[in-house]
Amino acid sequence: MKHLKTLLLVAIFTVGLGGVANAQKIAHINTDKLLADMPETKALKAELEKLRTTYRNDIEGMFKKLEAKVKKYEAEGKTQTQEENVKRAQEVQLDRQKIAQAEQTMNQEMAKRYQEKTLPILQKAEDAIKAVAAEKGFIYVMDASPGKGLIVYDKGDDILAAVKAKLGF
Repeated sequence: MKHLKTLLLVAIFTVGLGGVANAQKIAHINTDKLLADMPETKALKAELEKLRTTYRNDIEGMFKKLEAKVKKYEAEGKTQTQEENVKRAQEVQLDRQKIAQAEQTMNQEMAKRYQEKTLPILQKAEDAIKAVAAEKGFIYVMDASPGKGLIVYDKGDDILAAVKAKLGF
């Protein structure tokens, strides 16, 4: 009976220590902050802004030409025939469609470029997180970004600095 109590105490103590040991194998990282700080992300933002500016300038130029055309057609409208005014109205409508198409093309191109460039950045970040977790012996790495589900992370190990060092920034 005495041996059974001793064995039971040793088992409980061992299970308790096992839980503590596993708790030390958990880390967290704010992936939103990591991605925002990565040079590749900053370069992508600059590239997309440059592309947006180029498209915006083209679209604004098209719009200014359209405005000038509309003003001219409105000023000459009373001196033109009905057929000519209908033809001009159709021309204005076609120009508006071209502007709308240009805006749609801009949005599609921006989304496509973002998608193409984001995947390698995410993969690089994930690989670095996995490497740091393996080096430090972490079994679980939780995402501590706001809205990602992890609420309490004060006592775990934050591996953001280690991952940044692994990525070289």
